[in-house]
Amino acid sequence: MAITESPRFVRADGPDKVTGSGRYTADMNLTGQLVAKFRYADVASARITRLDVSAAKAMPGVFAVITDEDVPDVHYGSPVPDRTLFARDAVRYEGEVVAAVAAVDAATAQSAVDAIVVEYEALPIVADLEASMAEGSPLVHERWETYDVGDGTEQRPNVASFSSIEKGDVQAGLDQADHVVTSRYEADGTHAIPIEPRAVIAQWEGDKVTIWTSSQVPFDARNGVCETLQLSANRVRVIVPHLGGGFGGKCGFHFEAHVAALARATRRPVKLVFSRREEFLAPDRRRESMIIDITTGVRNDGTITARTGWVAVENGAYTADSAFFPQLSAMHVAGPYAIANVFIESSLVYTNHQPSGSVRAPTAPQACWASESHNDEVARAIGMDPVEFRRRNLVDEGIEGPSGQVYGDIGVRRCLEAAVEAAGYGDDLPADEAIGVAVGWWPSFPGPSGAYIKLDGDGSGQIITGAQECGTGSVMTLRQLAADELGMDAEDFQLVYQDTSAAPYDTGATGSQTLLNNGRAVVESAKEIAEQLRELAADQLEAAAADIVLAGGNAHVAGSPDKSVSIPELAGIAAGGELLIGKGSGTPPEYPSASATCVGDQGMAGWAGPQFSCHAIRIRLDRETGVVRVLDVFAAHDSGTIINPVGARGQVEGGIMMGIGQALTEGTRYGDDGRQQNPALLEYKLQTAADVPTIHTTFIEVPDPNAGPRGAKGVAEAPNVPTAAAIANAITKLIGRPVRQLPMTAERVWTTSNTGSEQGGES
Repeated sequence: MAITESPRFVRADGPDKVTGSGRYTADMNLTGQLVAKFRYADVASARITRLDVSAAKAMPGVFAVITDEDVPDVHYGSPVPDRTLFARDAVRYEGEVVAAVAAVDAATAQSAVDAIVVEYEALPIVADLEASMAEGSPLVHERWETYDVGDGTEQRPNVASFSSIEKGDVQAGLDQADHVVTSRYEADGTHAIPIEPRAVIAQWEGDKVTIWTSSQVPFDARNGVCETLQLSANRVRVIVPHLGGGFGGKCGFHFEAHVAALARATRRPVKLVFSRREEFLAPDRRRESMIIDITTGVRNDGTITARTGWVAVENGAYTADSAFFPQLSAMHVAGPYAIANVFIESSLVYTNHQPSGSVRAPTAPQACWASESHNDEVARAIGMDPVEFRRRNLVDEGIEGPSGQVYGDIGVRRCLEAAVEAAGYGDDLPADEAIGVAVGWWPSFPGPSGAYIKLDGDGSGQIITGAQECGTGSVMTLRQLAADELGMDAEDFQLVYQDTSAAPYDTGATGSQTLLNNGRAVVESAKEIAEQLRELAADQLEAAAADIVLAGGNAHVAGSPDKSVSIPELAGIAAGGELLIGKGSGTPPEYPSASATCVGDQGMAGWAGPQFSCHAIRIRLDRETGVVRVLDVFAAHDSGTIINPVGARGQVEGGIMMGIGQALTEGTRYGDDGRQQNPALLEYKLQTAADVPTIHTTFIEVPDPNAGPRGAKGVAEAPNVPTAAAIANAITKLIGRPVRQLPMTAERVWTTSNTGSEQGGES
């Protein structure tokens, strides 16, 4: 069935957001509400020798001060239970919560926080990724060997998880090569930086708590509260008002339990709203720094004979949802290429820095930047145009990829050709301009999800879904899917969502999986109602149910559009008997198999519904300053069937802009004391509207029957993947050597251009 896009399709959350009438968590206020503030560690690594909250508790207007002693003794985290709600015995990064205060107003709460006495014994600061993995290095977690990390996880010093891909005989492949090229790349960590800082409100009624929170994953937040406060799921309700962006930074379980514990202690509603500085320092979701070593063997005809890789992914002080990042990074270092001999190993490494987590396409932009920059180096080593080099090595239908997965019909080669043709690749350019090309990929994440649909007696519909809307419009698009199944308009449906007590489970707005998973659930729900409508219409029209067509708000007999009855009439009939209610669980497809030996693959060696992208990016370089300006981006994406073209283009454009920031300006700097040096928007340089280039987007629609509804795949993360790499390859063309640090700031570009400082090369 084809998707029909209304030319005036209006997002259900659009009017509230553009008029300013929409309420975000920070906008809410409850009667008797108190203000929460946290006492943070403020040091990167130390043992707590004294914690005294007595002065804070005694202050007028302070209703509660709680620490680790006031909550259940629970270590949490999956698959590594390595943390507690409050610091216990030791602190491991500057933003760790030591105590929490609830007071009558913000000034009183801050005064109480300032009155808390914490004394420390300094411990070694673990900050260097390579050094931390060396034998004898100080441990971030002194009792690491006692942690229950689950079956099959190998415990290594300061390594939270480890993955490897091994296929063929790498040494034999390198021996067969005419050239062997080795490169090292290093990427700084970055932040998600949504416009809305996170906020949480908690209120108890008897033994049940309702929590309003700015979360991308309300069910995960609920589960975290249940685990850490030892509550059953039916006693915790999590509601997400409008969400002011997330980009993965608001995935997972964060501070909901801290605020709920304060509310329980005070028997009053408690509200927490982060400052922008706190938003930089405290959450456990930032983009990980990485070190990436790659060696590739290549023949003179462009055939890759072997690839090896070594990757260190920064975990930070605690493991959030980052345990599968080594496998992700290993796959991105390999790239979507047909390589017979592969050995790539990747480690998730503890440091005394802020924890990493699922920021938009975790590990992919950095690993793609390294691998695609390296691919251009390999092409130069054999004197081959880098686009031609990719043509000769990209995977395709029936070809085995780096993990041994054999792909069906995919559009990666068509993406390459569409992007370079649109960019005019190969045409003459001014001396200070160049076009770089990079190819990326990203997996889909099939998982459980649920939805209900009901039609009321007047024929209007409601979709009740556990899916979470973080600004992408994916939840809004669910109305299109229901409308197409039932022959109605998208505007005929209202949404009930972002409430764990109203809707069935959903993973949340993470991994570009909302439309992929909840879309299947909505289609299943709509199909149930469609069958009911056909049965009702068959009785009214004296026809077989199989001959009834639902279209244009009516049910008519196939071939006889005049012989019809309206859906509102049928709904009215149903209201006196069997109600029109449908449910769906969107049974996820199985992950495809992969023949390579993959250690610690977290079930992801075979990629379901892989998305492919190619970006050709034209830049201008000011050689005197090293400043790079992105002029045009030509983006071609295979994201399967595009359900909502306007929304999909918006996601590509947003992902590209995020990628430009990561490429050129965004990066967290740490001092020798393990603390962030630029936790403010004045020093942490985001791209703005003035930096937006012209973006040309082409969708190569290759439906995937084992992905989402109508063969759709994800859209939101893929455009973030190859952007930095394409910019890097354009810079290299202009200065003659790669910039091996991300972001490629003006200073780093100028230094590389003028001093020739780089690592790697042909051996």
